[in-house]
Amino acid sequence: MRVIGTDKLDKFSRKHANARDALIAWRDETERANWKTTQDIKNRYRSADFLADNRVIFNIKGNRFRLVVKIRYQNGIVLIEWIGTHAEYSKKTF
Repeated sequence: MRVIGTDKLDKFSRKHANARDALIAWRDETERANWKTTQDIKNRYRSADFLADNRVIFNIKGNRFRLVVKIRYQNGIVLIEWIGTHAEYSKKTF
């Protein structure tokens, strides 16, 4: 998959250094993946949640952080929309 918006991950990692390794691992694995359906994601990330409009929420580092992406399965693109702490996520609406 092609990951777009990685600058958001980099910026977040500078602020939350304890998330850095987990985000690097997620990015590396995502770039090697070839997701065609939501089930492909669920097979690897059991805690992933799915929203309308092909959005997926990933729990990062034991659910301390949340990552929201939009996926274009047919094009192999993952667009990073938002990353934040679990507390920040609880205040958002997607």
